[in-house]
Amino acid sequence: MRYLLFDDQNRSNLLPLAYTRPVAEFRIGILTITEKWAHYLPSESVLGGFVTEAYLQAKYPSDVQEDQIWINGAICPNNELVKDVLALDFNEALFDEDENIIAFRSGNFKESLDCVKSYTDVSFTHILNSWDIFSHNGTEITADFNLLTKDRVSEKANATNTILGENNLFIEEGASVSCAIINAELGPVYIAKNAVVMEGSIIQGPFALCESAHTKLGAKIYGPTTVGPYSKVGGELNNVVIFGYSNKGHDGFLGNSVLGEWCNIGADSNNSNLKNNYAEVKLWDYEIGRFKLTGLQFCGLIMGDHSKCGINTMFNTGTVVGVSANIYGAGFPRNFIPSFSWGGPQGQTTYQIKKAFEVVEKVMERRSVIFNETEKAILTKVFELSEQYRA
Repeated sequence: MRYLLFDDQNRSNLLPLAYTRPVAEFRIGILTITEKWAHYLPSESVLGGFVTEAYLQAKYPSDVQEDQIWINGAICPNNELVKDVLALDFNEALFDEDENIIAFRSGNFKESLDCVKSYTDVSFTHILNSWDIFSHNGTEITADFNLLTKDRVSEKANATNTILGENNLFIEEGASVSCAIINAELGPVYIAKNAVVMEGSIIQGPFALCESAHTKLGAKIYGPTTVGPYSKVGGELNNVVIFGYSNKGHDGFLGNSVLGEWCNIGADSNNSNLKNNYAEVKLWDYEIGRFKLTGLQFCGLIMGDHSKCGINTMFNTGTVVGVSANIYGAGFPRNFIPSFSWGGPQGQTTYQIKKAFEVVEKVMERRSVIFNETEKAILTKVFELSEQYRA
């Protein structure tokens, strides 16, 4: 069986995180959505690639053939949903009760409009807005934990640690956990291969520390929180998802937030996740070009790839930062900071792309990752697409 993961018309609601990747490459829970489907589908299934924006296809190609299952990349699988997807006949499409397309079987994307409709009543996680990532993270950590640890035995935490709910803790081979307090009674705690929990860390599940990620000395982490691969976190975190390769390594608070890849949060930086008047939080919406209500009382920071902030930065409730922004200065910056912005509350200018690329290359080189021409082309296109917001 071949399958493709496609971005639907809702993709613009998921900017700036979707500027640099297909939606299926979002991390929620422990795994990316792509990785989830690879685990749930039959082992002989072949991923034919991603159907996404043209400028992303060089990095995320697709191979369309005469017959494959097209799967909405914003949808997280589960066993019952996968059964319905695999049962599709040729030229049949699967929808939920709200008329959101889940999957269809066809040889051409346009043919999905002519497919026979079927419906499922299975419940599943659907990423419709950027804040859904942290809002549904607890459900997905639990689902991924059960998927990854079924019929397996965890490495033992050494005697220097204090563990509550040990049966709900899984430590992969090569991970290091010392002198920590881990409470897995409220949700599972997953420590991946080569991850490091440093001394004094206090962790409450649901929590996932992905491959080669670190919690720094004395970190305080409330679930549901995910620290993606090769990321480092310290200070206080509450309901945060970090896609990977990003750092919040110092004291300061980050809550109800999502960071993309290659981000850095400066020492003693904080974000607000609750308005002083306890009102519903608004968040910038790229589709309508203005702020819209989220339905949430708690909503913090959404930050796109390669963005950084200086020490003591203060982010207001419901702030969206685009790709490759550099933020610094005293006071609260705007609640919407466009991609490739340079500055802070006192004013912002355009972060010149040549200078931005110099930083990107240095940052990626530190992790032995090459900033190649494909990556440059993607960021160049994002620079062009976001120009309207910097005007």
